[in-house]
Amino acid sequence: MKRLIVTADDFGAAIEVNEAVERAHRNGILSAASLMVAGAAAGDAVTRAKTMPELRVGLHLVLVEGRPILPRDAVPDLVDATGHFRTDMARAGAAMFFFPKVRAQLAAEIEAQFAAFEATGLRLDHVNAHKHFHLHPTIASLIVKIGKAHRVTGARVPLEPQDVLGKIEPHKASGVVALTAPFARALRGRFRRAGITAPDAVFGLAWSGAMTGKRLAGLIEHLPEGLSEIYAHPATGPYPGSAPGYQYAGELAALTDPAVAAALAAKGIKTGGFSDFKAQ
Repeated sequence: MKRLIVTADDFGAAIEVNEAVERAHRNGILSAASLMVAGAAAGDAVTRAKTMPELRVGLHLVLVEGRPILPRDAVPDLVDATGHFRTDMARAGAAMFFFPKVRAQLAAEIEAQFAAFEATGLRLDHVNAHKHFHLHPTIASLIVKIGKAHRVTGARVPLEPQDVLGKIEPHKASGVVALTAPFARALRGRFRRAGITAPDAVFGLAWSGAMTGKRLAGLIEHLPEGLSEIYAHPATGPYPGSAPGYQYAGELAALTDPAVAAALAAKGIKTGGFSDFKAQ
């Protein structure tokens, strides 16, 4: 059986994102969104989400390229001189792994973000991390441990079947795929052992910021059996902090394309959020 979660990341980052999420859900195939609880427009996102009871909302943990929930002096080893999270992910990740004081700060910040989500009153559908930082074993371990108290039911695992992409257009896997795949498989096993729903396949990595209507329709046409997640970054246009080169409006257009919706309906694929599907 084919089941599909269609997720928008960075919900709450800006009004431009929030408007796109609402349009893609009400007038398109979007079934879930991942909330940045410390985002500049998080309050607006929560208000909109409460008017869309069928939209499944999860926590988009931000531990890089953003600001923490906790004050700067509570997480000094996680932030730079401006109070933003460090952008040197490799060195930051090493510190998280080797130094107990850094792990303690990390645990406190993750707990604070879960608590901030809970304070919204929204039902927690899933959790993932900005830049897939939850591939880091320390972060993954803390998500499982802290997430249990917050009733986490689902989580993304960035493991993208390269053969499916090749059926849609000529594709050559990058070296990053080979490097991260073992970590992703281990992460999926860790989540599933903890009773957390983890998809069999996730799409959006190779075409991040470039999920066109043709590509989206192709993924629906060649969707593998089991539970899949397709994630995108829709917005009505660029916004402060947005990624250079991302086709934000194009991804919104893809998610609201009637032809894409028709293809999904024709296949009879059930869509929803993580909480709509039993743990795998």
